[in-house]
Amino acid sequence: MSEQFIHEQPEATKSNVVQGASNEQKRFSVGIDLGTTHCVLSYADLSKIDDEEFTQQVMAIPQLTSPGAVEDKAQLPSFLYQAHPAELAEGSTSLPWTAKPEYLVGEIARNLGSKTPIRLVASAKSWLCHAGVDCKSPILPAEAPDEVERVSPFQATTAYLQHLRDAWQNQHPDAPLERQDVVITVPASFDPAARELTVEAARAVGLGQAILLEEPQAALYSWIEKSQGDWRKHVEVGDIILVIDVGGGTTDLSLIAVTEKDGNLELTRVAVGDHILLGGDNMDLALAYTVKAKLEKEGKRLEPWQIQALTHSCRDAKEKIFNNSEVDNIPLVVPNRGSSLIGGALRTELTRDEVNRVLVEGFLPKVPASDKPISRPRTGLRTAGLPYAQDAGITRHLAAFLAKQQSATDELKDINLPEHATFLHPTAVLFNGGVLKANALADRLMDVLNSWLKAEQAPEARLLAGADLDLAVARGAAYYGFVRKGKGVRIKGGTAASYYVGIESSMPAVPGMAPEIQALCIAPFGMEEGTQQELPDDEFGLVIGEPVRFRFFASNIRREDKVGTRLDYWTDQELDELDEIEITLSEEGRKPGEVVPVHLCAAVTEVGTLELQAVSQKDNGRWKIEFDVRAGDEQ
Repeated sequence: MSEQFIHEQPEATKSNVVQGASNEQKRFSVGIDLGTTHCVLSYADLSKIDDEEFTQQVMAIPQLTSPGAVEDKAQLPSFLYQAHPAELAEGSTSLPWTAKPEYLVGEIARNLGSKTPIRLVASAKSWLCHAGVDCKSPILPAEAPDEVERVSPFQATTAYLQHLRDAWQNQHPDAPLERQDVVITVPASFDPAARELTVEAARAVGLGQAILLEEPQAALYSWIEKSQGDWRKHVEVGDIILVIDVGGGTTDLSLIAVTEKDGNLELTRVAVGDHILLGGDNMDLALAYTVKAKLEKEGKRLEPWQIQALTHSCRDAKEKIFNNSEVDNIPLVVPNRGSSLIGGALRTELTRDEVNRVLVEGFLPKVPASDKPISRPRTGLRTAGLPYAQDAGITRHLAAFLAKQQSATDELKDINLPEHATFLHPTAVLFNGGVLKANALADRLMDVLNSWLKAEQAPEARLLAGADLDLAVARGAAYYGFVRKGKGVRIKGGTAASYYVGIESSMPAVPGMAPEIQALCIAPFGMEEGTQQELPDDEFGLVIGEPVRFRFFASNIRREDKVGTRLDYWTDQELDELDEIEITLSEEGRKPGEVVPVHLCAAVTEVGTLELQAVSQKDNGRWKIEFDVRAGDEQ
C-alpha cells in the first residue's frame, strides 16, 4: 500500500478549497507548456499591458547542448539523462545558475540519449497518467539495466519545472517566479490523479500558486491573441471548433462551441476525448522498424539498443524530409559495437516514399466516418511500458470521438445538428502540436475530415490559420493569465468529465457473483473552478485508522447527470473506471476501529484539480480523499 499523507483539516480551513495565486499584485503572467517532448515558457509584463493590447514573449531557455556548451533555445526538450559517473568531465555540466545540476535535462539529455538510449528518460508526462504504475517510484528508464540509476515520472516532471524556474530566476532576479501568475498546461484528457501530480510537482519547486489549463484551450487562446482582435471575423455563432493536438506522445481532441449571449460571442468547451498515447514518438518508432526490416533483408540484424538509436535518427530524418521538399532521402548511420566504431557502423537511408507510406497512409488512413479504432485483446505477459494506443490510425480515433460526441451540443440553442447526422459536424479546425507542422500530415487530416462532412451534405470545415504549433500552448497559457483578470474572452469549461464513486450493494453472498455496483455522481460535467457540491443524503461508514478504498469512474459523454444521480447500469462506452481513491481517517479524538458515518463532498479547486472530502455526519470534521496513483500493491 502506498504511503498516504491524509489528515483531518484544521477547523479554520474545513470548508475551504485550495486557492490559486494570492491577491497580491503580480507583475508577470507566465505560461508553461509542460509537454511530452518539449517544454516552453512564455510571459507577459502585466504592468505594461492596457485593456486593448496584449504583448508577450517566449523565454529563451539556457541549457546544455553538449558537455561544456550552453545555448539559449525556445524549447527545453523533455528528456532526462542518467550519465555514467565516468562519462562526463568535472565541470562540464555547469549552468549559469549552478555548477552541478542534480539532473541533466534538455537538449544535452536528448543528444546523449540518442547515443546511449538505455540511460534516457523520455515521455515522463505520459507515465503520470499510467494507472498501472506508482508514479513516485523510480521506474525510468523503463528498460534500463540495473546499473543505471532510475527516477520516477514525478521526479522527472519536477526536474523540468526546476530547470524552468531556475532559468527564469537567472533572467529575472527581481521577479521570483513563485510571486507571479503562473499557468501550467495539461492535456484535456488528464485524469484527476495526473492533474494532482502535476500540481504537486509545481509545489515541489515552490510554485504553489500555479493553476492548470487544458492544452487545447491554451492553443485556442493563443490563436485568439495572435489575431489581435480579429478572431470574431473568423468564427460565428453556431460554429463548432475542433481542436486537434497531435504532439510527441499523445493525441488530444476537444470541441469548443461558439454561442451568443447578450449580443456577445461566447466560447464553451463541450467535449474532450480520451487520453490517446499516440503521436510523434509512435511515428518515429514506425520509421525505425521500417528501416530495420530493410536492413534485415540485407542480412543485417539489429539489437534492441540499436533500434532505440535508430528511432532518434529517424525522427531527425523525418523532419528534414517534411521541411524540405527538395530532399528525397536522408542517409542514416546505425552505430555498432566493435573495435572499429566507424568501420562497423551500419549504413542505410530513409526515403520520402517510405515516410509518406508509413506516416501518411499508416497513421492517417482514408477511412469512413463510421470506422472505429481496432482493439485487440492484450496478452497476459507484456514488457513494462506505456499503454500505447493499439490502433495507430489517428483518423479512426477522430471518427470515434466525433461519433461518441454527437449529442454534445444538444443543450446549446445556437447549435443545430442535422437529423441525419451520424457524428458531430465541426465547422472549423484548429491544429496544435509539432506533428502537424508537416503539411503532408495536416493536409491529409483535413481531407479525411472534409470527406466525412461531404458524405453527409455538410459544409467543409475551415482551418483556423496562423497557429504556432510549437509555441501556441505556452503563449495561450500566458494570455490566460490576462483573461483571468477580466480582459478578453474566456472559454467556459469546468470539469472535462462527470465523476462517480462506486457503491457496493448490500446483498447476501452468492457463489460466483460479485455484489452489484451503483455509480453515484459526485461531480457533474462542467463543474466550475472554485465550486463544491456536498452529498449529505448518501452516507458511508468508514473505519477509523484503516485505509478505505473507493472505486472511481468518469464519463465524458453523460452530461445530464447531476450530483447525487445513481446509475444501476452503464455501458463500457459511457463510464471508464479510473484510479482508486483512498482515505484513512486519523484516530485523533476517536477510538481505533470506530465506524464514523460520513458523506462525500466534491470541489473543483481554483487550481483546477478535483478534490474529494469525507465529511463526518456527527461533527462536520473533514478528511481529504487521496487519488491513488498506482494500480495495486503488486507494483
